[in-house]
Amino acid sequence: MRHGDKQNNLGRTASHRDAMLGNMASSLIKHKRISTTVAKAKALRKFVEPLITKAKEDTTHSRRTVFSYLSDKDAVTELFREVAQKIGDRPGGYTRILKTGTRLGDSAEMCIIELVDFNEAMLSAKAEVKAKTTRRSRKVAPKSTDEVTAVATEKKQAAKPAKKKVEVAPKLDEVSTEEKVDAEEATEEVNE
Repeated sequence: MRHGDKQNNLGRTASHRDAMLGNMASSLIKHKRISTTVAKAKALRKFVEPLITKAKEDTTHSRRTVFSYLSDKDAVTELFREVAQKIGDRPGGYTRILKTGTRLGDSAEMCIIELVDFNEAMLSAKAEVKAKTTRRSRKVAPKSTDEVTAVATEKKQAAKPAKKKVEVAPKLDEVSTEEKVDAEEATEEVNE
């Protein structure tokens, strides 16, 4: 049983695993993104993120500490110059794992692990998403006031059925005496 054993040994001895993770970390720092299996990427993330945090403080001691893990002068120089400058304000989470499917040979889950602040495509996409405004309504608003009035009149005409013109006899109180006589004569003619 492996209770409390959080380290993935990756089927390697300790010295082999340390050498492999050091080489992968150097490649990640130099190239900003590498393709590997998901298990190795998760192990690499645990290995490289403390080194990047250490690189935020540019002292001789921190350089020597990082060099003891990486064993590559060029990678250490690039880590302290470029990478630490770009991620200086980020409080953690320096890497991103993007799954890419399975490998044909052995169906191993493959992925790309990359440094977050160095992916220009995702940074520009994020800027575009923030610039876009959201609409609160589902209604599609017409583009001009002429279209608004046209739509309003169409709705009114569609809602009201065609009315027949009906003449209503005025009330007797409101009618003058001459009109009363004319109305009485009209009703007599109709009755006959």
